[in-house]
Amino acid sequence: MRKFLAGALITLAFVFIVRSCSGDKADKAILQENSMLIQQEINNVSKLIVTEGHFAEVYNYKDSKKLFGQLLRAEKKALVIVNADVTVAYDLSEIDYEIDEATKTLRIKNIPEPQINLNPDFEYYDVTADYLNQFDAGDYNKIKKTVNTSLMKKVEASSLRSNAENRLISELQKFYILTNSMGWRLTYKEQTIESLEELKVINP
Repeated sequence: MRKFLAGALITLAFVFIVRSCSGDKADKAILQENSMLIQQEINNVSKLIVTEGHFAEVYNYKDSKKLFGQLLRAEKKALVIVNADVTVAYDLSEIDYEIDEATKTLRIKNIPEPQINLNPDFEYYDVTADYLNQFDAGDYNKIKKTVNTSLMKKVEASSLRSNAENRLISELQKFYILTNSMGWRLTYKEQTIESLEELKVINP
């Protein structure tokens, strides 16, 4: 009888150990599968999030050169009309994140700065120059630099950047929905995101 009980106990212990090992392997497999799913979702949204705008600029360029002291003045001028397409984008392939399987946490450490691209088209009208003060490459470079600086100020004063940030938040919401559905946590700069509303007020 004792041998039978001892055998039964050994068998039960063996079954328990086997099931425990199988359960651990299953949990680990699910954990790795979830990690891969999160990784795949991040890769899927790594495309540029782009907000586009259009700006127009009219610029009067004038330059005057004194010759022989105050005796002569050679002038040149041009009317420049600029139409510019502007894009504001986040490259999410450069996002800094960490997947912590031990605590089931997706940590977003940092999001890259937005990329602002200007594509101006310059049209020159009423270009006049005295013989001793002709247009050269320096003049055109100066015009482009001045116009680009002016356009950047317009972009910063517009809603383009905020629109791009709103689109960024909508992409981050996908991470929250995914992690939340799997029982994981999402943190951004060490702050745990508890709801979609909290995502809307974060500062990228």
